[in-house]
This record gives sequence, structure tokens and C-alpha cells, in this order.
Amino acid sequence: MKKIEVLIADDHQMVAEGIKTLVEFDGEMEVKYIAPHGRELLRLLNFTEPDIVLMDIDMPVMNGLEAMQQIHKNFPETKVIILSMHEEKGLVKKMTDAGAKGFLFKNSEKEELIWAIKTVLNGRTYFTSKLTLNLINQSTSGNISDGPDKIIATLTEREIEILKWIADGLSNKEIGEKLFISHRTVDTHRTNLMKKLEVNNIAGLIRYALKNGFVN
Repeated sequence: MKKIEVLIADDHQMVAEGIKTLVEFDGEMEVKYIAPHGRELLRLLNFTEPDIVLMDIDMPVMNGLEAMQQIHKNFPETKVIILSMHEEKGLVKKMTDAGAKGFLFKNSEKEELIWAIKTVLNGRTYFTSKLTLNLINQSTSGNISDGPDKIIATLTEREIEILKWIADGLSNKEIGEKLFISHRTVDTHRTNLMKKLEVNNIAGLIRYALKNGFVN
């Protein structure tokens, strides 16, 4: 069975090696190349076609945003997930506008990294729930209105994770396996979500997730 080929772009060698270890622990993936900056990443893309690229934003020679714009222009089929510690709303938007398919923080758990890669490979996008919460906090700046932001701000990180996976079509059992919790616990979270979002069924949760940008 052919392994999923991953290319990492990060100027910190120890960080890149750590990411490589996490990715290859899954057993289904292989990191063939590590690029120290965006220009080297673009050079590598001229002769290799990775299934996924994991890219930092802050890099010398050519940063992640410049590289993402060039990838979108010259290698439009390449799927890129951003791995960064940046959480500024404007920067995240620039990266996604340039074609990034996912966004994770570098301190994300191994399971989330693997899940994000497989989600993007299946044609969907993945944005960590931590990012969603941080953007909500930035947008409200302590002055939460009575609109959707006020409701979303009441959701826990775990509830946002479950909402996104419900919208992706996963069952309680499948979500439980991803989060290492029982399907009954997932059901409890789902019930709480329905109460908070004032919907009566799964279809309502999915509509809410789509309308408010939790999934594409």
C-alpha cells in the first residue's frame, strides 16, 4: 500500500523533525522532504507531487504567505495545511484566500494533526477549534453582541470540535473514536449543543455549522 507523501516546510530543524516523527507515527504517512524556507519548497514542488504540504508562516528567504500565493498560482492541485503559532484573523484570512486548506497550531495533539491531514486529503478543509475560539475572542474584544458571536462564545472547545465533525457527517461512534471518549459522552455534548444553539436535530446543527463558517 502506497504511503501518503508529506512535505514539511519549516526553518526550525528540530520542529520539522518533531512534526516528521508525529506524522510517521501513524504508519500510513511518509515525510520525504523538509524545506527550510518557501523558495526551497517551490523548488521541490517542481519535481515531486506530495499528497500534502505542512507549512510554517515565518520562514526566511520566502515566507509562508508568499509561498502559498506561488503554490496557488503554479501548483493549484497541491493541498497545504498551515502549521503556525500565529492566530491573527487577518493573517489566517490571507492564507486561506491564497488557497490553504487547513490551519493548525504547532502545539496541536498528534491525533488532531493526523485527522487534519486525512480530512484535507478527503477534499474538505480543517481549521482547529482553538483557532475558532481565538478568532471569536478577537472579534468580540470583550463586547459581545446579542448576535451569533454571543452564542458561539458559549461553546467549549470540545463542543466546537464535535460540531465540526457532526457537520462532516461522522456518527457518535466515529467522533468518540477520534476523541477517545464514549459515544454516550458524544451524545451528551450533542444534546448540549442543540440546547445552546436552539436547534432540534442533527440537520439543524449542520445548518448552523455551515452558516457560521465551521466547515465549508
